[in-house]
Amino acid sequence: MSMDPASLWESMGFIAKAVVILLAFLSIYSLTVSLERWMRFRKARKQSLTFTTGVGPLLKKQDLEAAVVLSKKFPGSHLSQVVGAGLLEFTTGLHGSSLAGHDQVAAATRAMERATIKVSEDFKRGLNGLATTATTAPFIGLFGTVVGIINAFKGMAVTGSGGLGAVSAGIAEALVTTAIGLFVAIPAVWLYNYFLNKVDRFRVEMTNSGSELIDFFIRQTSSRAA
Repeated sequence: MSMDPASLWESMGFIAKAVVILLAFLSIYSLTVSLERWMRFRKARKQSLTFTTGVGPLLKKQDLEAAVVLSKKFPGSHLSQVVGAGLLEFTTGLHGSSLAGHDQVAAATRAMERATIKVSEDFKRGLNGLATTATTAPFIGLFGTVVGIINAFKGMAVTGSGGLGAVSAGIAEALVTTAIGLFVAIPAVWLYNYFLNKVDRFRVEMTNSGSELIDFFIRQTSSRAA
């Protein structure tokens, strides 16, 4: 029996072919999600660097309205969404609101917390699919393995012997589906962990930026009260 891919495909049964097709779909799906997430995270990092460079001088000049406008120019930045939410809530409280200074800071804090949760969930979009692929692909491959072993035993029963020729097709079918299952699952596990670590880092950055902005708001309210 030839072991080239075309011959192996021809020797496979319907179930084994269905398993291979399903694993190929999962592989394409995981690669598509990974590419989309990589581009999304790269955009967030790039826009956040530009935003932080521009918003710092505006806060030093206490030009909060300009800082809000700037945050809206970087919708892909996780930092601009969190900082912008806090700035918008705080500046709204400064203009015509009956909230006391402490309440304004508390409202801005809650706004940034909501923005952090929202952005974090957006970053995690698609990662559950990667996790599902990583956990199910080996079992799908194992299912093909079991079917291949069954076919090998069928070959032995038909020929009445246990020679290599009787079982080679079933064994090859079993090994191929196992190998493909692992080939799909291992990169999915790596990519899932990689992107999850990225999300955790972004969340830390958002939390730190929000904390720094809260300190800025407290100083602002204290100076106004004085």
